[in-house]
Amino acid sequence: MNETWQYQIRIKLAPEHAAMARADPSNAMLAPLNAVLEKHNARVKCQYDAFADYVAQAEHDGVEHYPLYRWTRDTIENPVKKARYLESFTLYVNDEEVYEKALADALETDLRKLASEAIIDIRKYDTNPASNPQPPSHG
Repeated sequence: MNETWQYQIRIKLAPEHAAMARADPSNAMLAPLNAVLEKHNARVKCQYDAFADYVAQAEHDGVEHYPLYRWTRDTIENPVKKARYLESFTLYVNDEEVYEKALADALETDLRKLASEAIIDIRKYDTNPASNPQPPSHG
């Protein structure tokens, strides 16, 4: 079977830039990154914030409907993991969490061209389950 996978770009920002991206995303120090994001109709979402939003929504709706609730809550309450996820950002393109390979490739290329002290790491992921760790089997 010939599957068409979708892709996602994630970046790790230096601690001071990560804090700025969460608190003041339009800060001039982030202008080079923001220019690339604007070019691709992209935005960043801190992975810690995404996890915290998931936990809050689960607690609002009923945790029994959220299979990753326990794992996600444990993750954001672990100080070491929290620190890591506060510096990690998912890039949404056209408000989508995953997108076509061509969009991901173009965004990745422009990010790699960006000579910025803000970006520590750039990674591209696909939706192929064989390429990615699977969620824990229990919530």
